[in-house]
Amino acid sequence: MKTLLLILDSVGIGALPDAHLYGDEGSHTLGHIAKTVSGLQLTNLARLGLGKVAPLQGIASDFPAEGAYGMMAEMSAGKDTTTGHWEIAGLLMKDPMPTFPQGFPAALIEAFTIATGKKVLGNKVASGTEIIQELGEEHLRTGFPIVYTSADSVFQIAAHEEVIPLSELYELCQKARKILTGEWAVGRVIARPFIGTPGNFIRTAHRHDYSLLPPGRTVLDALQAKGEEVIGVGKIADIFAGQGISRSIPTKSNLEGIAESIRAWQELKSGLVMTNLVDFDSLYGHRNNPVGYAKALEETDARLGEILALVKDEGLLLITADHGNDPTTESTDHSREYVPLLVYGKNIQADFNLGRRKTFADIAATLSELYELSYRCPGESFLRQIWREKKQKQPV
Repeated sequence: MKTLLLILDSVGIGALPDAHLYGDEGSHTLGHIAKTVSGLQLTNLARLGLGKVAPLQGIASDFPAEGAYGMMAEMSAGKDTTTGHWEIAGLLMKDPMPTFPQGFPAALIEAFTIATGKKVLGNKVASGTEIIQELGEEHLRTGFPIVYTSADSVFQIAAHEEVIPLSELYELCQKARKILTGEWAVGRVIARPFIGTPGNFIRTAHRHDYSLLPPGRTVLDALQAKGEEVIGVGKIADIFAGQGISRSIPTKSNLEGIAESIRAWQELKSGLVMTNLVDFDSLYGHRNNPVGYAKALEETDARLGEILALVKDEGLLLITADHGNDPTTESTDHSREYVPLLVYGKNIQADFNLGRRKTFADIAATLSELYELSYRCPGESFLRQIWREKKQKQPV
């Protein structure tokens, strides 16, 4: 059995009931983007039932969907990438990961300086593209790395590739990761290399994330334990710190992510391809660019037809997201939203409404039943609601 789990990073579909607790009341990533551009043209996602999940300008919904459709709520505390992906894989977080809206405490920065032998610039909440313009020239002069954070649980280190080579930058991040535990245990340490000259600095594609190890077992671990291959495309391996991943395929863009997902699917004999398409979030959500976001959605949708053709007669396709990031609000942060759930395959009942699921972990529970694993999680499998062929064995 082959499954492709495609995660459209930050493609939320409406504020959760508790969104006001996160400052996200009224957020609706897809809905507001569609309104801004006077209608989205997403033919393949519409085929799968996206327009039936929620009203979206430009997305038709007056015909039978070719698969099952619904939306999922996040049960974990938080709205960051790591928390969302871990919940999809069956692991819930009771407490949000720490954030540092006033910058990192002096004790943490001192520990980093001692461990690395380097003073730092920045140490504040900032946009990654803006802080390298602000401090890039001083970085060139001093050689000090630029340390900054955001509203997410992240410790980011920016450095010019000709000042701090990639290997050294990655080593700095690894040292930071060892320090960032306990009350400082941010979800991700992120290497943010850049190139260029003052006034013309640009980030490169050599970003690398160093996540916390998942604090518990995920469905990815259970798949591996049964001998199934788990291929992570994009930043999946980074998000899970390599745990539960058989093979990792890094990518530099959404379209490369789709191409590599197709290649991985064709090579896979049995197991899971799990893909993150990060451009929606990193290039457009965080930069409040709804027009660019819309274009990226439409480009991805156009390539989705190739995936549907592959999956039509073999295996299962799951499409979802990990959180929202409404580019039409004043915030440049993630938003606490429902995420779409689209399911397609030969054995999936067409035009089936899965409704509003209580947790992203329903995906993990469904995979557990599909592959007849012993894995248990807080989610509820929806497999038997939509599977045309009766499953003969019960998960043990």
